[in-house]
Amino acid sequence: MNSLKGHIKNVQVNGSLSLVTIELSDQSLFKAIIIETPETVSYLTAGHLVKVLFKETEVIIGKDTEQKISLQNRLKGEITHIERGLLLSNILINTPAGDISSIITTNAVDQLGLEEALSVCAMVKTNEIMLSE
Repeated sequence: MNSLKGHIKNVQVNGSLSLVTIELSDQSLFKAIIIETPETVSYLTAGHLVKVLFKETEVIIGKDTEQKISLQNRLKGEITHIERGLLLSNILINTPAGDISSIITTNAVDQLGLEEALSVCAMVKTNEIMLSE
């Protein structure tokens, strides 16, 4: 499980859903859509420190940092280690917000030509982010 720390910057509420904007330690912004509101969870307030959690299998890797796609959560970083398996590979990426791990198919590693010291963009869908105090 990937874990980054940040402070809540903004919370938008619609019914029982909240779109939470978190400013990470490197000042980049991550967004999470959660089934909680400031009325149901006390820590959903601006300025509150939270952990941003997401699974390794939810991290998408791109070589071009300027992809025109709907993924809003993006961190630029450098690959520091690749653990290749027969079917799946674990990619460790050093970002200014902290190290994150991505598990993708080994076939995708080969197709993208991923290797250590390569600059990449790690992306996570907004609905795949969990928050914790």
